[in-house]
Amino acid sequence: MPHKNHSRSVPVISVLFALCICFGEAPAKAQSSNVTAKVDVHSGATGNANAKSAVAGDASGVVVWLKPLDVAAAPPDQTGHPRPQVAQFKKQFEPHLLVVQAGTLVDFPNHDPFFHNVFSLFDGKRFDLGLYEAGATNSVRFDRVGVSYLFCNIHPEMSGVVVAVDSTYFGISDASGAVAIANVPAGRYEMHVWYERSLQDDLTKLTRVVRISDSAHDLGAISLFANPNFTAAHKNKYGQDYVPPPDTGYGNP
Repeated sequence: MPHKNHSRSVPVISVLFALCICFGEAPAKAQSSNVTAKVDVHSGATGNANAKSAVAGDASGVVVWLKPLDVAAAPPDQTGHPRPQVAQFKKQFEPHLLVVQAGTLVDFPNHDPFFHNVFSLFDGKRFDLGLYEAGATNSVRFDRVGVSYLFCNIHPEMSGVVVAVDSTYFGISDASGAVAIANVPAGRYEMHVWYERSLQDDLTKLTRVVRISDSAHDLGAISLFANPNFTAAHKNKYGQDYVPPPDTGYGNP
């Protein structure tokens, strides 16, 4: 009986075995979760259990972000994505609140048919874009973590905020207080909260370390207390009161 030669199968098996040893199995994709939270905003002094909702039926505008503790935050990547913007439209900043990762370039287009100015001279990024006409766009890179309050040196009713955070994982509450942060990898994070109407000392007390996993991705209830003395009134960029425009008999922009 002729002898069967099995040598042809040996190299194939050997190669497959070698590949398994050298490379092993494909690494599992890092698990990520959609993190949620529920914000409740109250008026009155901090800790007042009888405090009422600050704005009835509206808990929007609360920023929650998670700073990674196990790994460094990745630098912002704006390639292939529309650049974030804060437009000047109908004498308002739209949106009123923008959250970006520190290092992000933001556009400030003027969509009104008259001149505007955008400046921020307090915390966060300090800048002054000067006067620019309808249809023009200026840009600012928010290269440091912080809160930048936006104003127009012509129109005192205009105000806005850009919050630059040291993370890609952030969310803003809606009117019901719901917050959603998408695709957060499992790990440890430092949770931060910011709200325009709250005192910074009260917000700092909410900072805590959380661990996110596929079974633990709800931050629970976050209670805030609004500053009863909050006001949107402000000075111009020279630290002086706004001067009313002269009455020329024509409509003022």
